[in-house]
Amino acid sequence: MLISILIFDIALVGWSLHLMQQAFDKKEFSLMLAGTLVALAAAAMLVVYFLMGNCISYLTQTGYVPYY
Repeated sequence: MLISILIFDIALVGWSLHLMQQAFDKKEFSLMLAGTLVALAAAAMLVVYFLMGNCISYLTQTGYVPYY
């Protein structure tokens, strides 16, 4: 699971760099904004993944069992 998410993140970063290069070549602000938003989405996805991974590992280590 981690490998597929890392590959997807690398693809997103590559795409954002491609968009930013096109923006620089064509002098378009909208492409630069799109590249920045794609890079931020990739970073946010990694942050959420690691936060949830830490949360899940904490819950499994403590033996937490929800009671209904």
